Amino acid sequence: MTKPSCGTFDDGQGVAQVLPGIPDKRYFKIGEVCAITGVKQHVLRYWESEFRILHPQRAQSKQRLYRRVDVETVLAIKKLLKDEGFTISGAKKALARDGGAQELDVAAPEVQCEMPVQPADIVMQVKTELLALRKILEE
Repeated sequence: MTKPSCGTFDDGQGVAQVLPGIPDKRYFKIGEVCAITGVKQHVLRYWESEFRILHPQRAQSKQRLYRRVDVETVLAIKKLLKDEGFTISGAKKALARDGGAQELDVAAPEVQCEMPVQPADIVMQVKTELLALRKILEE
């Protein structure tokens, strides 16, 4: 199953990159979060140490598992730091004041799918995610 993509972002070098919407999954690995948000892995790990609101769960294998709310929080932090020019401490205060990503309206762009999602596709995706989670837990 391919991930639909919508919207673009500037990669900082004047090149527009495609920004995918947040897929409808329960957990995301750090690489998936990087692809969705356009933030590098080492930056995500740094932000985890700075922002208490950003705290992904860990699998038994110690792999980070981000929830959708974590991805939205990363997008909120990115917007505050990169787009609005906040410092780390200013972004912390803004997130605390505004209640996190929900209040900042920085969720990923809505994904406009050309074909309607079929129930069989949803079942297949859930099955795939459960098998992947099972594999992570067995490691």
